Amino acid sequence: MAKSGIYVGLDIGTSSVKVVVAEYIDNQMNIIGVGNAKSEGINRGIVVDIEKTVNAIHRAIGQAEEKAGIQIRNVSVGLPANLLEVENCQGMIAVNGESKEITDEDVRNVTSAALVRSIPPERQIVAIIPQEFTVDGFEGIKDPRGMIGVRMEMFGLVYTGPKTIVHNIKKCVANAGLILDELIITPLALTEMILSDGEKDFGTTVIDIGGGQTTTAVMHDKQLKFTHVNQEGGEFVTKDISTVLNTSFNNAEALKINYGDAYPERTSEAEEFPVDVIGKTDPVKVSEKYLAEIIEARMEQIFTKSKEVLDSIEALELPGGVVLTGGAASLPGVVELAQEVFGTSVKLYVPSHMGLRNPVFTNVISLVNFAANVNDVYRIAESAVTGEKVTPTQSYQTAPIRQTSEAPTTAYEESDELDYQEPEESQSGESLTDKVKGFFSNIFD
Repeated sequence: MAKSGIYVGLDIGTSSVKVVVAEYIDNQMNIIGVGNAKSEGINRGIVVDIEKTVNAIHRAIGQAEEKAGIQIRNVSVGLPANLLEVENCQGMIAVNGESKEITDEDVRNVTSAALVRSIPPERQIVAIIPQEFTVDGFEGIKDPRGMIGVRMEMFGLVYTGPKTIVHNIKKCVANAGLILDELIITPLALTEMILSDGEKDFGTTVIDIGGGQTTTAVMHDKQLKFTHVNQEGGEFVTKDISTVLNTSFNNAEALKINYGDAYPERTSEAEEFPVDVIGKTDPVKVSEKYLAEIIEARMEQIFTKSKEVLDSIEALELPGGVVLTGGAASLPGVVELAQEVFGTSVKLYVPSHMGLRNPVFTNVISLVNFAANVNDVYRIAESAVTGEKVTPTQSYQTAPIRQTSEAPTTAYEESDELDYQEPEESQSGESLTDKVKGFFSNIFD
């Protein structure tokens, strides 16, 4: 269930930087601001120039602030799946406290125990997703807080990624004058939003065709089990058109948008349009089918590489089929071509929000949706990864947007003091009873 308040998503993509401001009221998302600025300093989904990336973020944030009428300080940012690895993890602890009642701190401790592992120096843990807890042998528990037990185990999935990518994204956000609420694995947020419960459970493949890369993600048993990144995307289609037709990149992009089709069989040889060719004064006529064949060649190569990876893990046998999204997936004919390559059911996901009905906005909307809907158990597990001492219920009841790291730390320390003082309160209660007994005994004496 989504919490009420305002959430901001920031998607730093190869082609553009996108910002969405959404207000949640009664579990309903209302988008009140959007920003979309051309990317500079991003290559194939990776930050290669921090200063240029910060400038692009400033432009996108400025657009969103103007439309939403608010000042943006806190953002949830997407982390690309480049070199992302998924592993199973398990942790076990003895429950603290005399009452043996499981608290937030116990959940955090068992998560920390599950994170104990050998990690190469160039990688770091970016997220952990608790799948289930076992308390004194009782399995299948999703939220153990408030239960009584002596021994607790946690089973989950841990995601690790390159330190360089994580650091560069955090640096860009900080230099832009923003506070990083949460770093969200983009394919995780994407699959959570666009797939139904049945598709998540039985297994579905999601292919996000961006400007600089194509990300393939497999969701099964309601968990993100596999990701793969192919360093080809929509910009490569544009470059192919530019090279083959000997025209500028901007002209090639316009041709792709206005006349492009990824399925030549439904195009016409008779339909022609003029193309400004470098070195020639007069435009050259090019047929619609010839342009479609150029586009098809690259898109087929992208799908074939994804198919090879999916075949290696038998993901295409999952009943959910394939779901396409991302900016390059909006090209006409992409779904038909994908069906031929994958040999399974393929559909295109398009956001339903007014003004954002384009697959290019799917990622940034999914970031907002993920940040608003994650439960408290995930928040506690996340705090074990980030090292922040934060009690989810306290930090989210006070404000719609998460507070800075200082505030949660204080709240967490205060809660420790309260827990520590409980025995003293009970002692004072007993002494008061003794006084009352003494009072009545004196009366009767």
